[in-house]
Amino acid sequence: MSFDLPPVRGILTENRPLDELTWLRVGGPADVLFQPADEEDLAAFLAALDPAVPVFPIGVGSNLIVRDGGLRAVVIRLGRGFNAIRIEGERVIAGAAALDAHVARRAAAAGRDLTFLRTIPGAIGGAVRMNAGCYGAYVADHFDHARAVTRAGKVVTLGPDDLDFRYRESALPEGWVLVEATFRPPAGDPEALAALMEAQIAKRDATQPTRERSAGSTFRNPAGYSSTGREDDTHDLKAWKLIEDAGLRGYRLGGAKMSEKHPNFLINTGTATARELEELGELVRKRVYQTSRIRLEWEIMRVGEPAPIEAS
Repeated sequence: MSFDLPPVRGILTENRPLDELTWLRVGGPADVLFQPADEEDLAAFLAALDPAVPVFPIGVGSNLIVRDGGLRAVVIRLGRGFNAIRIEGERVIAGAAALDAHVARRAAAAGRDLTFLRTIPGAIGGAVRMNAGCYGAYVADHFDHARAVTRAGKVVTLGPDDLDFRYRESALPEGWVLVEATFRPPAGDPEALAALMEAQIAKRDATQPTRERSAGSTFRNPAGYSSTGREDDTHDLKAWKLIEDAGLRGYRLGGAKMSEKHPNFLINTGTATARELEELGELVRKRVYQTSRIRLEWEIMRVGEPAPIEAS
C-alpha cells in the first residue's frame, strides 16, 4: 500500500519489520511505523493523514501476534513522550506508554493500590483498551478517565461509560490512540503494598513461563457454562484447565508450543512463525471444544495478513 505521509517531528519508517517489536518475535512488516514526538505531533499527523489509510496503535507487543505477511497500515507506537507517571492526591496519572509494572510501583510508593498491574505485561494504553486484570481486580475498577486522539486527529476525554468496559475488552473505536489514563485507586500502606507485589511476582514466576517467549495468557477464561454475558456471570472456569483436560499441556506444532508450566501460554521455542503459533492456537480451540463443548476465545490479538504462498 502506498500513500502520502504528512510531515512529522517524530520518526516515520516505511516497510518496518514488526517481529522485534512483539514479545513473540514473529510477524512481517508494517507499511509504515510512526513514532510521534508528542501528543501534538500525533494529533497533527492523524488530522492530515488520508482518512482511508488504516491506523493501528501498538504498545510493547506483549499481547499480539502479527501475521507473517505484515500489516497494511500505519502502525503507531508511542515512546518516551508518552510514558510519564504522576501522582496528584488520590489520582494516579500515567502516559499510555508507561509500563504497567512501573505504574504499580510508583503508585504503591505513594500509598495508592494499583498492585494488580504489577504482574501484567505491557503498557497502560493496552491495559485500558483490554480492561486488563488479575487477582480479581480490573482496570475498570479504578479507572477515572482517559485522553485519546481520534482517527481524525481530535483530542478527546473518555470516561467509563464511553469505554463500556467488559471482560478483557472495551469500546475504544478503531484507529483511536490512547495517550493518557487517570486512575483513582484506594489508599494503602506503601510497605504493605510493596510486600504484596513481591509475593505476586514470586507466585507468577513459580507458575508461568516468564523466561520464555510468550504473549501472556492465550485464551480468555470462559464465562460460566451459561455464557450469558451478564454482569453477574463468572469467569471462574479456567482456560488452562480445559487445555490440560484436552491433553495439550506441552503440545507442539513446529516451533510453537503450549507451555508445560502453564498450558494457557503459547510459546515461541525459537523458530516459530506467526502461522504456526496461530495454527496451534486454533488446534487447541478445536480440541477443547471436542472434549468440553466450550469454545475458547483468543485473548491474544492477531492482526495482519498471512505470508504470501510461494509459487512452486
